[in-house]
Amino acid sequence: MALEQAKISVGDLQRGMFVSRLDKPWAQTPFALQGFYIRDLEEIRQLQKYCRFVYVDVHKTVGSAGVTLRRLVGASGAGSKRHGRAAMRVTIPCRPVAVSHKAYPPPQPAQREAGNARKLHGQILRGMGEVMGLVANNRPLPVPQMNRVVEDLVESVLRSPDAFAWLARVRDRDEHTYSHSVRASIWAVLFGRHIGLARHELVQLGVATLLKDVGKLSIPAEVLQMLQRDPRSELEYRKFVQHSVQMLSADAQVDPQVIDIVRAHRERHDGGGYPGGLRGDKIPVLARMCGIVTFYDEATNPRGVSQPIAPSKAVAELYDLRGIAYQEQLVVEFIQAIGLYPTGTQVELSSGEVGVVVEQTYDRRLRPKVMIVLDAHKRQLSKPRLFDLAAAEDRAEKLIERGKMRPEEKISIVRDIEPGAYPEVNTSAVRDDYLFNSGGQLSRFFSRLAR
Repeated sequence: MALEQAKISVGDLQRGMFVSRLDKPWAQTPFALQGFYIRDLEEIRQLQKYCRFVYVDVHKTVGSAGVTLRRLVGASGAGSKRHGRAAMRVTIPCRPVAVSHKAYPPPQPAQREAGNARKLHGQILRGMGEVMGLVANNRPLPVPQMNRVVEDLVESVLRSPDAFAWLARVRDRDEHTYSHSVRASIWAVLFGRHIGLARHELVQLGVATLLKDVGKLSIPAEVLQMLQRDPRSELEYRKFVQHSVQMLSADAQVDPQVIDIVRAHRERHDGGGYPGGLRGDKIPVLARMCGIVTFYDEATNPRGVSQPIAPSKAVAELYDLRGIAYQEQLVVEFIQAIGLYPTGTQVELSSGEVGVVVEQTYDRRLRPKVMIVLDAHKRQLSKPRLFDLAAAEDRAEKLIERGKMRPEEKISIVRDIEPGAYPEVNTSAVRDDYLFNSGGQLSRFFSRLAR
């Protein structure tokens, strides 16, 4: 998908438009950000002072300005020219990434790897706590230890992606401020396994995603905690990438490839990222992947929100950015890697029942295993039951062939559910029960709730 921009005379600019390019190099203007929303009339006056026209991102523009632009892009070419504006599409050169979906053996059952995955997850969390403490006190990073634990993470994910997917999906009460990097690192290794990255590349990607935010310790806390940043605060925030690179470069034990990933993980396919404004092929492949998993985890676990959003919403947002902020091929591969309904997602079935996805069926992503916890009337089951959608579909097809079942009677997932929509559904309890307790703990949990 090509980037869609409209060439706009500076006399026609409105608040809410997203300026993605100028008619001259950014360095020849006073604008600190390469790509920004027009927030007030002063910014319009500044643009009018330095430019004759600008390019406005059609998809990022918001409010009434967005409605105007979309109508303009859909209009005839003659109509656009008559108003001194012309819609244009920019194709960004980017070679396809080599992908091998059969590079590793089929995954083992999640229960088999669950204990090891939980142990490693604890080690990674403790390790990140140690890293942040050392960075805050200007002490050397424990690079060899971090490499070893990520190597173990890679081997665990290669054996069973679902075991670690659970740990990335569920936010526990003792969540630490650095848990975003841990979750993103897990998604990154899952992603890399899916496309067949070599083991050493998986380690590089995992380590870089873990350490990409260490420079945020050099950013003022009030800037980090802002939900909406003005241009000056945004510019200050973006410095964290350079801080991270400087900290990691100061340690000779850090793999240079890791530093390259960290340096470019905030670059964007259309050149609208930072710090270098790189685009397309100029962004290293592993950095592109790191950018995608960072976006996904930030979308599903937004800052200042107590509950994550449904994965389908994050996937929809990511898909809308394909070919614009992120390489289209990699966006599609990532969505295939995690599934439309990632492990840990609450879903409603066509039967009306509600459950939690507990394990993927890797050759049939829309047919995972689901632990059903609410019946069709949204009442708690006395004993949750496991429902394998792929196996159920196979049985249904045979019954349909024999005329004993109608096609519309097949059970499928109709939607995923925002976490918290049904307080009775305790995803953490489902996880622990499925992975570690063979069903007993969850049944006891629901029995206590029913009293």
